[in-house]
Formats: sequence, structure tokens, C-alpha cells
Amino acid sequence: MIKGLFGGKKNSTSVEIERKFLLTRLPEAKPERRHHIRQGYIARNGGTVVRVRQKDDNYILSVKTPSTGIGRYEIEKTLTADEAAVLFAACREPVIEKIREIHPHGGHIWEVDIFDGANTGLIVAEVELKSETEDIILPPWIGPEVTGLQKFYNAHIAQNPFKSWGVSYADLVKRLQG
Repeated sequence: MIKGLFGGKKNSTSVEIERKFLLTRLPEAKPERRHHIRQGYIARNGGTVVRVRQKDDNYILSVKTPSTGIGRYEIEKTLTADEAAVLFAACREPVIEKIREIHPHGGHIWEVDIFDGANTGLIVAEVELKSETEDIILPPWIGPEVTGLQKFYNAHIAQNPFKSWGVSYADLVKRLQG
């Protein structure tokens, strides 16, 4: 935790290590939790991303910078609704909207993002890890891995929405499964 950096509100810095996957089908089990997420991108430069996010009734400013391997440094600051409104207005690309479902599996928490709006039809699952070499048990609904493919990062999706890709989700999964 970084104290005093952003006016004394709750803030944190960490290295985010995650793997991303497409799904072959939606999980059958009811999610542990569901969140409505709205996020916009204020700036992107050389792998660094500045993002504002609304997760249910919470607002967060995030700065993500490149690290080594699949990890990224991430600094987060809690915002008020008014502060978030100012930052959402500053976003250059359309705001991303999605439902995030939380599914525990194999000792890990899987976040399944079901996109809406211009990205309707796209579904991406992420699992956060403690290290790049950590073993994971893949749920039966996991399809091809897309970790490291910029096309599947939210900052790219905001600028290049799924509806413009010219492919159905089912065909995309088939192509990536090879």
C-alpha cells in the first residue's frame, strides 16, 4: 500500500500476473458473484495504460505499466463518483461495458467477462496468479489461451470493438484452437 500518494485514500501497487482464455461455453455453475463493470481509457503509451473503472458502485483509477514476462505493475486509487465522472468524460474511445462473473475453480478465482455494447458476443476469462510458473487447473469450459495477444486486452477492445473483427465468437474460438 502506498500511503499519502493520492490524498490519503485507499491505494495500492502490485504486480499483476494473469492469464487470459476464451471459453468454449459458459460455466454451468452459478457464479459466486456478479459485477457490472464500466471502464474507459484515458491514456495509452508504450504499454502503459491509464484507466478509470466503475465496478458496481465503486470507482477506481488504475495505472498499469510493463513489467517482465506476463506480469504488469499496477497502481490503483479509489475515486469518488464525481472524480470518476470527470475522468470518464476524458476517455477518447468508447467506454467498455461488461458483466464480470466470479467462478472459483481448482484453488483459483476465475473472472469471466461477458462483454456488452459494441463488444457483445465476446467472452474472456482471466485467472490471476502469484507467479508466472504457478500451475492451474483449467475449468472444463476454458478454450484457447490468449495471454499476451494484445487483441484481447480491454484497452485494445475499446479502440477496436469485437463487432468490427468480422468473425463470430464460435469461429474465433475454432481458429485459435487450431
